[in-house]
Amino acid sequence: MSRLKEKKPLLEKLKNKYRLTISNEGTFDEVLSIRLSRLNVFTVTGLFSIILIALVTLLIAFTPLREYIPGYPDGEMRKNIEDNAILADSLIAELDKRDRFFQGIRNVISGNDFDNVVENADDSIVDPKYKDLSFSISSNDSAFRKEHEEDEKYNLSLGSAPKARGLSNTYFFAPINGMVSNHYDSKIEHFGTDIVGGLNERISSVLDGTVVFSEWTLNTGYVIQIQHSNNLLSVYKHNSELLKKTGEHVKAGEAIALLGNSGELTSGPHLHFELWHNGQALNPEDYIKF
Repeated sequence: MSRLKEKKPLLEKLKNKYRLTISNEGTFDEVLSIRLSRLNVFTVTGLFSIILIALVTLLIAFTPLREYIPGYPDGEMRKNIEDNAILADSLIAELDKRDRFFQGIRNVISGNDFDNVVENADDSIVDPKYKDLSFSISSNDSAFRKEHEEDEKYNLSLGSAPKARGLSNTYFFAPINGMVSNHYDSKIEHFGTDIVGGLNERISSVLDGTVVFSEWTLNTGYVIQIQHSNNLLSVYKHNSELLKKTGEHVKAGEAIALLGNSGELTSGPHLHFELWHNGQALNPEDYIKF
């Protein structure tokens, strides 16, 4: 009880009313009179201080005034930080791409089975809309492969064509099944075969190998080149999308691109397919039935 009695006079003092009067010094007329208490003064002062602190904080946080705070980075410094972060990320990606490319070349030269090639499934698709696109060997695909191999076994047109040395026992997977619109003719420097097909139709690798080129070119659009064993090189031109990047390892029959009509030297959706052996162009129709 004694404690309450001690605190009561203080509370009463805070609630005591006072009058603030402003008078004219010459006439002593009352100009302004305000009735208040200590509690009112403390309350108003506290609220004003809180509002003032909040306004100053917002002003500094959402206006350029924050750049004048010591140690806070200005606009130019923040831009440099963002640019350096982007450049560092791009450099890491390019170094990884280069390492995978060199690893693929070493495997081609040494004749390894590519078990030590690191493949990144996240960056194997160029266009994000094909991110979830995947191809797996089904029972229907196995039956089709078996039927195709049986047909090729009795194909006299392929067996009668002279083959390059070292390729007599090499069996190629057809990159696409379609109608040949333009045949191989070295006399006019047409070192490949043009096959007509549906737009965005799947294009497959003819053999196991490593992608050594996967870029856009002005004349032939999206082009992908695959290095195979026995110093074989297959080239696929005028694609609409490339599904593999340089340095990636592919299997025979695996999807590598989508048929398109890209580049200036094209008159419609088709695949221009080339086959090279030891730096010499081969007639693809001597080895593959399209």
